[in-house]
Amino acid sequence: MRTDVVVVAVLAAAIWMSPAAAIAAAPRADVAALQVALRAAGAYAGTVDGIRGAATRAALRAFQRRAGLVADGIAGPRTRRALGRRGRHPYGSRPMTAGDVGWDVSALQFKLAVHGFPSGGFDGVLGPRSVRALHRFQRWAGLPGDAIAGRATLRALRARPPGSPVRLLAPLPVAIGDRFGPRGARFHAGTDFPAAAGTPVTSAGFGHVAFAGTSSSGWGRLVILRHRFGLRTLYAHLSRIDVRPGAFVPAGARLGSVGATGAATGPHLHFEVLLRGANVDPLTALGRR
Repeated sequence: MRTDVVVVAVLAAAIWMSPAAAIAAAPRADVAALQVALRAAGAYAGTVDGIRGAATRAALRAFQRRAGLVADGIAGPRTRRALGRRGRHPYGSRPMTAGDVGWDVSALQFKLAVHGFPSGGFDGVLGPRSVRALHRFQRWAGLPGDAIAGRATLRALRARPPGSPVRLLAPLPVAIGDRFGPRGARFHAGTDFPAAAGTPVTSAGFGHVAFAGTSSSGWGRLVILRHRFGLRTLYAHLSRIDVRPGAFVPAGARLGSVGATGAATGPHLHFEVLLRGANVDPLTALGRR
């Protein structure tokens, strides 16, 4: 067997594991990096979710045919070379610093987002927003905040993403819409509750009002509560606010009403849970996972 065929087979096993070797639905940073590279090449328009699904496999084969390669659906060395800058530099092969571009940067962006530090779009470029997210994660993990993704940072990112240490109440008694996780080429850092405008929004737990007003970052009318254990909850796109900064509120107290203020396409509540500054899946607090 030719040496390059052996190398391709070994690398493919790291990305395209069989169902017997891994749960197909489990997100993988390497798969997310492949999706980013295919997006940059104009071959993939789906969500950067790290899932080895039919759309990703079809996009990979289509790209391979377009590049004059064997359309085997394996992201081996030749395919990654053809993908250009975003196909280079396997994750962990170098320390990543500001301005770097590559496969490893895409994987890093995905891992940071899953751990609660999203940095805008997944694009494989360690730009200013990604650098800030990296610095914040390092400080959160007790590492020097040098914004260099070296061995210690990559080791910290192997840990399980954090969850809420306490149980909270749902801020609305309605079905959940968009959940915490990838959405398009970005990461949705909260959970959406679709409801009619004017529906009362209530506190998920007792705490103090850290912010109540209009946000400049697209949240529209916004309330942020500070709770115990370094926990905060965020309630965005409100049509009105019924609390003042500094006030103490019990669990279940009315905070405001559902709206579509800020960068919202329709009436809903965008709800986030943060643990010491890291976004965590709100469903870990609501017991709905």
